[in-house]
Amino acid sequence: QVQLMESGGGLVQAGGSLRLSCAASGSFFSINDMGWYRQAPGRQRDMVARIGSGGTTNYADSVKGRFSIFRDNSKNTLYLQMTSLKPEDTAVYSCNADVRTIPDRNVVRYWGQGTQVTVSS
Repeated sequence: QVQLMESGGGLVQAGGSLRLSCAASGSFFSINDMGWYRQAPGRQRDMVARIGSGGTTNYADSVKGRFSIFRDNSKNTLYLQMTSLKPEDTAVYSCNADVRTIPDRNVVRYWGQGTQVTVSS
């Protein structure tokens, strides 16, 4: 079983910064792509940023230049550095990881529980 635990959310003023972390634990062979998604009240969950095992990144247009995704493979941890935060960034942020639990087994996507980020104006 694989668990993902997010941390680092909270309340911040517009223009401020936060860093989210997502630590993977459990028994697995490898982690492929990882990503951050967010869901605001009454809206669908949207991709914020994704990163491949080799470091290739992809960002939503709304966060380009403000957010940075990176990972520490030695710690099985994913990060999201958020700067110049805006009230419209307010949402529950969740991480996911595409995990291969044993060699030759299909990759399975796991999700964390989510962490609230609130940006006040």
